[in-house]
Amino acid sequence: MISRFPRSVRSPRSRRSARLARSVRLPGAVRFPRRALPALAVASALALLSGCTGAGGAGRTGSRPPLDERVAATTAPALRAFYDQRIDWRPCPDQDGADRDAAAVRCATLTVPLDYADPGGRTIDVALARVPAADPRRRLGALLLNPGGPGNSGVDTVRWGWKGYPELHERYDLVGFDPRGAGATTPVHCLDDRTRDQWNATDDQAYDHGRVLADACRAAHADLLPHLATRDTARDLDVLRGALGERKLDFLGFSYGTHLGALYAEEFPDRTGRLALDGAVEHSVPPMGLNVEQAAAAETAFRAFATACATDDPGTCPLGADPAAAPQRLADFLDGLRSRPLRAADGRTLTAALGWDAARNVLDDGHRSWPRLVDALAPAFTQGQADDLLALADGSNGRAEDGRYATAADAYTAISCADALAQPTEAELRAALADLAVRAPLTSRHAPVVALLDPDCRSWPYRSPERPHAVRAPGSAPILVIGSTGDPVTPYPWAQRLAAGLEHGVLLTREGDGHTAYDKSGCVRAAVAGYLLDGRMPAAGTVCGSD
Repeated sequence: MISRFPRSVRSPRSRRSARLARSVRLPGAVRFPRRALPALAVASALALLSGCTGAGGAGRTGSRPPLDERVAATTAPALRAFYDQRIDWRPCPDQDGADRDAAAVRCATLTVPLDYADPGGRTIDVALARVPAADPRRRLGALLLNPGGPGNSGVDTVRWGWKGYPELHERYDLVGFDPRGAGATTPVHCLDDRTRDQWNATDDQAYDHGRVLADACRAAHADLLPHLATRDTARDLDVLRGALGERKLDFLGFSYGTHLGALYAEEFPDRTGRLALDGAVEHSVPPMGLNVEQAAAAETAFRAFATACATDDPGTCPLGADPAAAPQRLADFLDGLRSRPLRAADGRTLTAALGWDAARNVLDDGHRSWPRLVDALAPAFTQGQADDLLALADGSNGRAEDGRYATAADAYTAISCADALAQPTEAELRAALADLAVRAPLTSRHAPVVALLDPDCRSWPYRSPERPHAVRAPGSAPILVIGSTGDPVTPYPWAQRLAAGLEHGVLLTREGDGHTAYDKSGCVRAAVAGYLLDGRMPAAGTVCGSD
């Protein structure tokens, strides 16, 4: 359960599709079962840095520790070679040498064991990207970034979004990595594009999304599926830390990336440096309980949008001029696409499933993106025109204009199911459905089981040993946890519980809507920079506003 793709850099789209699907939000995170995650368009909302870049490395004190002084792998001698490997940074594939921003970035791979219980066995290569700190003389080290998902590309985040972090880039090498199963790291691609179109679009209640995907992934990646869990990626993260020559891990994670950061702290508390976790995900509650909380937060965002549309601009709002009736009218329209789908100019069909994807795509980003949804709904309501909503749905699902899907679409489920806890009994499912109907009556009505089982791992061929628990990470450095009161993807109570569970967690609150806080609040950006750059943790109870 977590994510949609953060809105990042993705496959090319037409100008029109790009305009409609564009989101200024940062990475993303958790979401409804049948959706993949949008990509991360981190940089556009933030101030840009004009130049760069330095070379070389330095430790936190200003000089890179020699290889023989790196933190040794304390688990097994067989892992030492992985920690001691030298990373061979080279120009990135398809890099435009005339583009100064692109030329600043270098790419590489990191070799890690497929199975950490068998370090002498098969290995895999983790894709990396790095842009060196702008001021080498004041360099603090490497800051590792994860944009969320699960399944989003950290390599793309750095390659195309590094200028969205000007203060951090001044003194840190920004390093992105593609987690197992995602991007260029053993990518999981299970469904062909035509099947994925059907999988996303169908309104057939009998269509077994979970089994269709599980069977395809088993056929294509049976040997890989048991090794895609977040704990495996946390182990990769520590190998990367060692290979970079860092004594401690400095890390900025968004959405699902907060779960990765928390599990890293649980596995390696003594190796934590400065960790900032924005849009917190936590797993002390069973998955269906988390999904009900998420659906309730999404319901709040949905109602807020519809009410504001009818209140603030009744003349142009396609939902009418009655704020009390607007949420129901919008839900009825989207649900009505099941029996009365709309046809797009290219012959594709806008179903109810895709209509809901389009709405959530925008609502995840908060009120600053509401005009995009109004613009897409108006022609659908008045002219039966599906193209604008379909473009938003494609943005949500990672579908490019040529009909091809990003790997994150399958990676989301593969990683989530590798982490999946025990599957619910029928009695538990019925009780959760009743709770969902009360807390999210409009947004869950179309496909309630889909909303509860996000994703549906009941047919998955691999069972995780994970159990619900609060992450404590005793002995870790202080960890900054950031939550937004109106986050519709990672609800604020998740941040509260994660910060409270951590032995050294500190909660920073942003008052406002939309998923994640870093790109929506100068106050939050300043607090994150203060901690990551200078070690100044915000006081407990600090509350930030939104831009």
